[in-house]
Amino acid sequence: MPVTRYGLNVEDMKALITGASRGLGLALARALAQDGWSLILDARGASDLEKIAADLAAAGVDVTALAGDIADPAHRETLVRASDGLDLLVNNASTLGATPLPRLAEYPSPELERAFAVNVLGPLALIQGVLPALRARRGAIVNVTSDAAREPYEGWGGYGATKAALDQLSNVLAAEEPEIAVWWVDPGEMRTRMLADAGEDADAAPLPEDVAVPALRRLLGERPASGRYAVGDL
Repeated sequence: MPVTRYGLNVEDMKALITGASRGLGLALARALAQDGWSLILDARGASDLEKIAADLAAAGVDVTALAGDIADPAHRETLVRASDGLDLLVNNASTLGATPLPRLAEYPSPELERAFAVNVLGPLALIQGVLPALRARRGAIVNVTSDAAREPYEGWGGYGATKAALDQLSNVLAAEEPEIAVWWVDPGEMRTRMLADAGEDADAAPLPEDVAVPALRRLLGERPASGRYAVGDL
């Protein structure tokens, strides 16, 4: 009898994770690899991504590394072509935007446009591309959001606006695609380069593998209703 996990045949589980070369994306990739998933990994940095993929492959993981920018239509098309039989899309790749974090009154438009391209438009276009595969498999989408989408943190207006837009896209997508699980997940503060780049004390924050990854594993295992979840909820 086939071994199952997450309600799926272990031999068939396939996930696409964007922003998988560091932070939460990397921690989740390693965790899903341990659980038997085949992986498609995306990140902008080719050398880091290829090293990670080589390490996973050496451990027996079926992994495909596709480096590129999620805001680039040609790169997204490459990801879509690799996504036959996809069960899970994790939209984790994102950019902080302008740094040091500016007040909205001084926010440079090119940097804000870039943030929306990476954090909102790119994920939506990728969702559109892989939806046929996810519909066929009754799969799931995880869109990584932030409490900055809801709270008025000074300096975080640009990034927070992109995550608020991603929240609402997820909310509507969940209503329009009832056969697919759509979860938008706030992982909370984590020890990541992005948090450090924002000028925060990243060393004081927990590692992604200690807080966010166990919560995401539980989400996949229990498959609750589509919705917004904070790590504390899980």
